[in-house]
Amino acid sequence: QVQLVESGGGSVQAGGSLRLACLASGYIDMSYRMAWFRQAPGKEREGVAAIGYYSTTIYDDSVKGRFTISKDNAKNTLYLQMNSLKPEDSAMYYCAANAGSLTLVGSSYTYWGQGTQVTVSS
Repeated sequence: QVQLVESGGGSVQAGGSLRLACLASGYIDMSYRMAWFRQAPGKEREGVAAIGYYSTTIYDDSVKGRFTISKDNAKNTLYLQMNSLKPEDSAMYYCAANAGSLTLVGSSYTYWGQGTQVTVSS
């Protein structure tokens, strides 16, 4: 059974930075794609970034140039470095994993964490 646990959320001022982490336990092979999603109250779930087998990455246009997704396979950990944060980045952030091609479509993912809250104040 695969479990994903997010950490690193918190409250920051606009322009600040946070680094989120997602610790994976259970079996996840190297063919799995991993991704970060976010959801704010009253808004749809939004794909933020994803990383694939060859460490190829994709980003939503809203975070390109500000966020960086990476992973440490030895530590079974996925990261999201968030710089130049904006109030509109405030949301619950979730990590997700599944086998398959790289995508930011949430329905393509099978395994989900419980989320970590990010709040950015103006």
